Amino acid sequence: MTAAKVKLGRRLFYDADLSADGTMACATCHEQHRAFSEGNTSHPGVTGEAGRRNVPGLANVGWLVPLTFADPRQTTLEAQVATPLLGTHPVEMGMKGREGEIAARLGRDPCYRTMFARAFPEARGAIDLGTVSKAIAAFERTLVSRGSPFDRGALSAQVQAGKALFDRDCASCHAGALQTDLAYHHLAPADPKLADQGLFENTERENDRGQFRTPSLRNVTLTGPWWHDGSEKTLEGAIARHGKTYSTAEIASMRAFLDALADPEFTRRASLSLPSRACGKAL
Repeated sequence: MTAAKVKLGRRLFYDADLSADGTMACATCHEQHRAFSEGNTSHPGVTGEAGRRNVPGLANVGWLVPLTFADPRQTTLEAQVATPLLGTHPVEMGMKGREGEIAARLGRDPCYRTMFARAFPEARGAIDLGTVSKAIAAFERTLVSRGSPFDRGALSAQVQAGKALFDRDCASCHAGALQTDLAYHHLAPADPKLADQGLFENTERENDRGQFRTPSLRNVTLTGPWWHDGSEKTLEGAIARHGKTYSTAEIASMRAFLDALADPEFTRRASLSLPSRACGKAL
C-alpha cells in the first residue's frame, strides 16, 4: 500500500467506467452511508440479471478472509475484484471478455495516466486489470471501522446486558473484535432444492450444502436487510432465526448492543467518500 495507490483506488472504486455500460461502480452497491453495503435484498447487474446474495458491508474487509459468503478461494482483495468485474454467475459489472476496454477507457484520461504512473512506477504506469485490482484493494484496506461505542467502551447498562446475552449465545460464531469466526456454518437444514447451495457449490462436499460464512457484525444495524440472501428485513427477525427465545426486554438489550457496534464516523469519513478532485482539478 502507498498513498498513491490508495488515492487511485478510491477514484476507481467510484468510477462506473469499470462496468460494461458505464452505469455501475463498486460504490453503486457498496454505499458509504450504509457502511459500504446496500439497502436492497440483492442488486441486479448491468444486464438486469438479479443478484444471488445480499451485498455485504466492507468495514474492516482487509481482515475478513475468506472474503465472501461461500467461496473459500477468495482470500485476497486483489483477486476478488475480478468477481464483480468479470463474473458471470451472476453478471454484475459485465466486463468478461472486455478486459482490454479497461485500459482504453481509463487511458483516455490524462489524469488517470498520471495517477497510474505515480501508483505503479515499477510497472511503468501500466493500466490493466492487474493494476486496477491492486489499487482498488489498497483503498479497500483503508475501510477501517473501529470508532463505535463498543470500541470506546461507552456501554450503558442496557448495552452491557445485551452484550452478556450476546457473549452467552452468539459469540461462539460471531467471535472476537470483528464479531465473526470467519468459518462456515449451517443455520437451517440443507435443502438440495434451493437455488443457492452455499459452500457446496465450490467444494461439492455434501456436508457443505447450505453452509455460509459468518458475517461480521460491525455496523450491522446499518447493513440490512440481513441474511446471506437479504431475506430478513428486521434485526429482531434475524436474531429469532437463530433459534433462540428471548423476552421482549432481552430482545431490546440485544438490539441495544448491536446498535453499539455502529460507527457513524466511518459512514461520513471524507477520505473514503466519492472524490471531488483529482490531479488538482474538479472531477
